[in-house]
Amino acid sequence: MTPTHLPDAVPDNWVDRYAPAALVPWLKLGRFDRPTGIWLLMLPGWMGVALADAAVGKYPDPVLLILILIGATLMRSAGCAYNDIVDRDIDAQVERTARRPIPAGEISVKQAWLAIVLCSLGGLIILLSLNLWAVLLGVLSLGLVAAYPFMKRITWWPQAWLGLTFNWGAPLGYAAATGGRSPFDYALGLPGNEAIALSPWPAVLLYAGLIFWTLGYDTIYAVQDLEDDALVGVKSSARRLGEQAPRGVLIFYVASFVLLVCAAWLGALGPLFLPLAAIVAVLLSRQAARLDIADGAGALALFKSNTWVGLLMVAALAAGLWKQQGGAPF
Repeated sequence: MTPTHLPDAVPDNWVDRYAPAALVPWLKLGRFDRPTGIWLLMLPGWMGVALADAAVGKYPDPVLLILILIGATLMRSAGCAYNDIVDRDIDAQVERTARRPIPAGEISVKQAWLAIVLCSLGGLIILLSLNLWAVLLGVLSLGLVAAYPFMKRITWWPQAWLGLTFNWGAPLGYAAATGGRSPFDYALGLPGNEAIALSPWPAVLLYAGLIFWTLGYDTIYAVQDLEDDALVGVKSSARRLGEQAPRGVLIFYVASFVLLVCAAWLGALGPLFLPLAAIVAVLLSRQAARLDIADGAGALALFKSNTWVGLLMVAALAAGLWKQQGGAPF
């Protein structure tokens, strides 16, 4: 009997267990049966908010965090549908992806485009509720999103492009947390929130660090498809690194951690950032140490553990709001 769940979804995921049969293909198109990607798209936005608010001694704004969660969920769904449209011929030849709704014939390309439009409209409404800098950053991200599915045909490092794309929420969240007027405020004649002037460099360093984080965890994810990708001719960092993948992931994670600490330092975060950041370092190093390129199932488990790593990063940045006397970092 063919299992109903997709290979990279847990067997008892809520979509297969509880969703009405008519909605299952649509929810799988948006990867709601595999929520790790939602977390990994959302968490950089939360980190940007936590970094900006901690720099001025504030707790992260819960309303802004919820807006980022909703926006990330909608845009991840749209991005997955777009990726599946572009990759439908390749997905049909790869065991892990052959039963996705489009290659499996459960959803047509036209129907998938409709889902993209609806999710994008929802994401646009969320974006327009933020300040103008955040709106501009959101618009600029579209080029990265549009190009990503083609990178695996062009470069051995599509995971680096995913890093550029998936972590765009970090500078966007940082910009949104600085306040100011949104397009809705201008349209309705409202004053908006008080704007806070912050240096952009902590956000730039955070973004750079998260790119290396994604390069590491998506290299781990790509280990699952090493054989199929070689047969189909799809490129990936896992294929490029081969047996050196664990060492490569460790290098990526070291770079990520160093840049994260530099972002916190420039943001003048307090000393409580450090113990939580140390736990992040331990978890990332353990991922690299445990990676086995012959163990696809193990690689998937390591990849999914990055949800907890990301939550710890958010907590570390938020904890930095408690500062030493005089406001000196750490």
